Amino acid sequence: MTGIRGRKAEHIDICLKERIAPDNCYWDDIRLMHNAMPEIDMDDIDMTADVLGKKLEFPLIVTAITGGFPGAKKINENIAKACSELGIGMGVGSERAGVTGVDPDSYSVIKDYDVPLVIGNIGAPQLVRQKSKDMFSPEMVGQAKDLIDADYVAIHLNFLQEVVQPEGDRNGKGIRDAIRGLAREYPLIVKETGAGIDAYTAERLKGIGIHGIDVAGMGGTSFAAVEMYRASAIGDDVQTEMGNTFFDWGIPAPVSLQEAKCSKLPLIASGGILDGTHVASAIAMGAAAAGCAHAVLREATESAEAVKKKLSLFKEELKVAMMLTGSANIKDLAKARYIVLGETRDWMEGMRWTQNSI
Repeated sequence: MTGIRGRKAEHIDICLKERIAPDNCYWDDIRLMHNAMPEIDMDDIDMTADVLGKKLEFPLIVTAITGGFPGAKKINENIAKACSELGIGMGVGSERAGVTGVDPDSYSVIKDYDVPLVIGNIGAPQLVRQKSKDMFSPEMVGQAKDLIDADYVAIHLNFLQEVVQPEGDRNGKGIRDAIRGLAREYPLIVKETGAGIDAYTAERLKGIGIHGIDVAGMGGTSFAAVEMYRASAIGDDVQTEMGNTFFDWGIPAPVSLQEAKCSKLPLIASGGILDGTHVASAIAMGAAAAGCAHAVLREATESAEAVKKKLSLFKEELKVAMMLTGSANIKDLAKARYIVLGETRDWMEGMRWTQNSI
């Protein structure tokens, strides 16, 4: 495959076969305090959560993975079926392909399932791409929403990926104004793609009409790494070295979650979420929900049952963490005590010395 189909297929293949995440997922640095006398019955624990106005059976979203090539249909269908049966949220990969007629059914297949929270995907650089036939217009944003019956469309701040990608878009001027304009017409959230949201960005996103932020911090998939492998395959030495240099560029996801609180918006904590204890830590640190993607990618290429089995394990691990912190419901979990260790603690302490802080 060539063009956008080929790129989408390559992304999935690389994520399945190569090392594309830093060694530290950072969520392991967050330890919930054990409650030795919880005074609750595990069977009575209520895991339901209100996330962006939708009721989820537990606070987890399978965030953007793919779309736009034939193999993506199976992946998205497997995820949608599992999320529907479990009552949790789901996002899709960049919809630029779908709204321009490239394998739209690889996205729209999720409309066959009753997923309680559906999130679309538009790359921020395309909002301001200069003199381009595939620059997103407001109408195309509406088409992206309609393609999957999305409750929200996520504007993806994927500039780390774009600057490493051999064919990437490097235009960033005017992004905030573009998002502000679109937010008047469509329900939007803003999402990073693995490098995190800092407090300065979160402050600039406050008050422009968006409904939430997915911090998508460092610790999960590094798209600098993904594009490094692609650049290497075509012999682009400069972009290969660029990807290697910026492999672990970004803000660790737990640190980014703390930074983004200043926005006062609902927050989704993604980036390195690998199990239910990570979900519990994210909620304790202030997230409305956690998000995972790579953690279920391999299962999504296999079957809906495999995805459901993996996500059901997340749910059970979350429930045990709630029992062991004395949390009868998600509101209680949001008040659970925790301690920050390791490199994440170093980051948080180092933030006190950040130059030119806001």
